[in-house]
Amino acid sequence: VLGANFIEFILVSLIGRGRLNIAPILVMTVIQVAIAFAWSYVFTWIYQAVYPPRRMIIVYGNKNAKYLVSKMSVRNDKYRICASISCEESLEDIECEILKHEAVIISDIPNDLRNKLLKFTFENSIRTYINPKLSDIIVRGAEDFHLFDTPLLLARNDGLRWEQRAVKRTLDILLSAAALVIASPFMLVTAIAIKAYDGGPVLYSQKRLTTGGRVFKVYKFRSMIVDAEKKSGATLAKKNDSRITPIGKFIRKVRIDELPQLINILKGDMSFVGPRPERPEIAQKYEKTMPEFKYRLKVKAGLTGYAQVMGKYNTTPYDKLKLDLMYIEHQSLMLDLRIFFMTVKTCFIPEATEGVKDSAPLETHRDRIEHDNSKDEKNSEEIKL
Repeated sequence: VLGANFIEFILVSLIGRGRLNIAPILVMTVIQVAIAFAWSYVFTWIYQAVYPPRRMIIVYGNKNAKYLVSKMSVRNDKYRICASISCEESLEDIECEILKHEAVIISDIPNDLRNKLLKFTFENSIRTYINPKLSDIIVRGAEDFHLFDTPLLLARNDGLRWEQRAVKRTLDILLSAAALVIASPFMLVTAIAIKAYDGGPVLYSQKRLTTGGRVFKVYKFRSMIVDAEKKSGATLAKKNDSRITPIGKFIRKVRIDELPQLINILKGDMSFVGPRPERPEIAQKYEKTMPEFKYRLKVKAGLTGYAQVMGKYNTTPYDKLKLDLMYIEHQSLMLDLRIFFMTVKTCFIPEATEGVKDSAPLETHRDRIEHDNSKDEKNSEEIKL
């Protein structure tokens, strides 16, 4: 309302060939905002009355289910998790508990049990939420294929076709060149501010990974003190990190620190849309517990990506891997365009730029990876709801 009315006032003033009295449009704006608030309140109340939160139960296999419960509990207007049951209980007990609820959440549990529960919930028309494994995401990207009378799923696993890659590269060149011209005044002001603050270098470069594991140097505006990692080594930025300068806090918040990566896009090291490039030493640590982390290298690294618009800076690496793999399996020029415009929204969400909550080792910020054929640990941690 505010943006539209501001533009409308400018247009009316131009048509009237002079600045008009602003009072009428201010009155109209106040009325519109009041109506919008009333409309939002009334229809939120109606929606919650018509669609109350469902009573849900979670079937869990390991302690990582706690994080899923905490996320869903934030939306208590939609989800009401009333109970939990371990996958180590008997199938009969689990099915009996599921029937007492309106919906079920299936977290990381063994495949054979998950298949039985999925058929059970389908048979009894019970709404089911599934925490997908990486193999599930690959299957979801498959196409329906019929060999005579036999239905098959075809997972091509080869990404964009050559003509789509050519179009994407052409768009990367044109858009990055245009963006550099448009952003040059902001980049100049940022460079002056960084230099004036402590006299250190304006830009810094880091080794990052792109397609096929190729190493390249990514460019950024320096947001931390000089030699920030001289003692600590490669570490993720923390919330309220003391290494970040006042100028750095601002440019990170509005994502200006990423603008020099337009040069990387022009050079062909990166694309506008793709998984964010990771540092080799951090990627190596992730791959010790997440061998699938290298799947992100099937496509060119990006300035923004599906994991950035759908997640937060402090989203767990395993969840980011899932989001990146979803993009890789469904990538298209239309999806790139959607992600490109959704990125604008993240600039207005403070949580999107937060660091991890503490300075614990990288391993504590990863989900435990459960492979498709592995069984859950015997001593699963109880979920306290």
